[in-house]
Amino acid sequence: MTDEAAARVASHRLRARWLVVALAMLALAMAAGMLFGAKSLPPSDVLRSLVGSSSHGKQPLDAVIVRSIRLPRVLLAGLVGGVLALAGAAYQGVFANPLADPYLLGAASGAEVGATIAIAYAPAAWSVNSVPVAAFLGSIAAVAAAVVLGRSVRAGRSTTVLILAGVAIAAFLTAVETYVQQQHQAAIRLIYSFILGRLGTAGWSGLKLVLPYALVAAIVILLHRRHLDVLSLGDDEAASLGIRVARVRLILVAAATLATAAAVAIAGTIAFVGIIVPHTIRLITGGSYRTILPLSIIVGAAFLILADLVARTAVAPAELPIGVITALIGAPFFVVLLRRSRVVAQ
Repeated sequence: MTDEAAARVASHRLRARWLVVALAMLALAMAAGMLFGAKSLPPSDVLRSLVGSSSHGKQPLDAVIVRSIRLPRVLLAGLVGGVLALAGAAYQGVFANPLADPYLLGAASGAEVGATIAIAYAPAAWSVNSVPVAAFLGSIAAVAAAVVLGRSVRAGRSTTVLILAGVAIAAFLTAVETYVQQQHQAAIRLIYSFILGRLGTAGWSGLKLVLPYALVAAIVILLHRRHLDVLSLGDDEAASLGIRVARVRLILVAAATLATAAAVAIAGTIAFVGIIVPHTIRLITGGSYRTILPLSIIVGAAFLILADLVARTAVAPAELPIGVITALIGAPFFVVLLRRSRVVAQ
């Protein structure tokens, strides 16, 4: 066996080991999410509730808690966490910036404006159902506007110009959101509950809403994992290897934005997941996106399940917004990452 083949085999084995570790972490997180909450349940009751059925047509209280509340919430937290971490990894690869996150191009601001308008203006009879749709459309529209603006100026294909366009769009949408909130102060509580993140009210319907978009986006991004490795070498090197850089970048941005929009639409704005998870994986396993992307999905899912567990148990029976928990963890991490990037730059 040649040295190159031996190195390839060793790389595959290492990747498999990290995959096993990540899956074990996810399994433990899911088990904790099912067992603990405002009411702790023994493992035997949880297992019985999951696999058993009631012959009298009426489920006991524990079964209702497990099947109708905790199971969809744990699955939704895992799906949203995995999607946001995957989108963050894709953005970091596309923009060659470890500080990039899923909300970079105004996706969060667009979702917040869409949700705010739906809550403030939609008829009360269907405003709750309209919030995820409006948030999704707002997120997509914001990123599309940022891309169009970035490509309309000279050097518009530059990632820096695209990021600045996203910042400008986000600032404008934030102003619109603030104006709408001031005009409809009675709806501010509902608006803030969306902005700070919400998983408890989504249920099975929320999971079904996010899943198709998440699957499409994840498949597209994973199919381009080798392209991300090539893009990390630089645009000129990637082009010399036959990669259509602008086209690949646009596809990856579109897929990551679709995933982000779907997650934000149903779960609200949950910050820092897309920075913490992929960057931590990169520090531990190296810079290959063939490893970073799948591990980001699994570890991101485990991370948000555990964050949601803290959110619903820290002050039980009350509940903290999950966005508060991720911010408390993510803000110090971001500061450390920023200082580390500054040291490297010097």
